[in-house]
Amino acid sequence: MKVLVTGAAGFIGFHLCRRLAATRHCDVLGVDNLSDYYPVALKRARLAELAPLEKFRLVQADFADAENFRQLHAGFAPDYVVHLGAQAGVRYSAENPAAYVHSNITGFLSVLEACRARPPKHLVFASSSSVYGAGARVPFSEDQAADRPVSFYGATKRANELMAHSYSHLHGLNTTGVRFFTVYGPWGRPDMTPVIFSKALCEGRPVQLFNAGKNLRDFTHVDDIVDGLLKILLYPPAAGPSGLPSEAAPAPAPCRIFNLGHHRPVEMRLFVEMLATLLGKQAQLELLPPQPGDLVETCADLTRVQAAVGYAPRVALEDGLRGFVEWFRSYYGC
Repeated sequence: MKVLVTGAAGFIGFHLCRRLAATRHCDVLGVDNLSDYYPVALKRARLAELAPLEKFRLVQADFADAENFRQLHAGFAPDYVVHLGAQAGVRYSAENPAAYVHSNITGFLSVLEACRARPPKHLVFASSSSVYGAGARVPFSEDQAADRPVSFYGATKRANELMAHSYSHLHGLNTTGVRFFTVYGPWGRPDMTPVIFSKALCEGRPVQLFNAGKNLRDFTHVDDIVDGLLKILLYPPAAGPSGLPSEAAPAPAPCRIFNLGHHRPVEMRLFVEMLATLLGKQAQLELLPPQPGDLVETCADLTRVQAAVGYAPRVALEDGLRGFVEWFRSYYGC
């Protein structure tokens, strides 16, 4: 089979492409514009890991360029599309919202249009736990209303879910949105807390913790995320409930929403202590007030995805952090 993956040089995209390309009967086309939101050297290092894989090739392109992406999609004729490319980051979205409109709104429209012109068997796209905003109840379940995001990033991801639903309803496109919960692991993004905290610990700087370190996060290892994506990808949705709020009438559209998380939130202060122990460092903490746009707690209700595809996270945080620290020491020389 043929799979097109956007954001192939990104954190999750890299791990997914590596897993897919290692499969004997799977050809993978990666699309990535190698944006400089964080150091491109890390993206190139990931791609260097993929280079020996005969079943993988990369095209450097911006998927928001509608005509170019349409031609790439049509020329490759994928059986499946996994759209992971996006402008990420909750806090950066308050500083540069235009970047999120370009990648997350205009870019996703470009992907939808290409898939409408030549429908794959299934389009799976990245959403985020950030869509759960004000009024969300823990654990977060997909049938909760997600109409009050507290970050612009979350708003763009919720917009993606609604856009996908409309294309499924109007054009019969099989779509599944996946709400990721705080993904971590080797080759992780440098703007995310595991790398930020590890650098501070190694350099002897205070670790900054918002909300005095009391925020809880549902840390999910990237291997579990990839397992979930593969299970979801191979089973397109049947017509049925759309993932809209429960008070809305179910629409006969082949569109659904799934959480992918771990369902075991950890307080950030404890997370730092675990990292410090694995790194052999003493943690210095700088306790700060809550940060605008941050959720106090995230926790994934996995009932729906477990029932649909049998997803169950396997990597314990202790084991996952140990593997992350091994990679961190190797890559950053700590």
